[in-house]
Amino acid sequence: MYFDNLQQALVMDGHGAFVWAAYTITLVILVALVVAPRRRERHLRRQLAAVQRRERAARPGPEEE
Repeated sequence: MYFDNLQQALVMDGHGAFVWAAYTITLVILVALVVAPRRRERHLRRQLAAVQRRERAARPGPEEE
């Protein structure tokens, strides 16, 4: 192993802040790239369902024709 203990691994001879910040930023971006499309899809599906309900409600039923 490159480091004797966890403290040395976190500090990384003074470069730890930059390294861990880069890992954190990358992880946040990757999570956002997964979560955002799923939320957008769920929102669009709800909107589509609402439009379909409104269209069904606006159509005359068999007794109204």
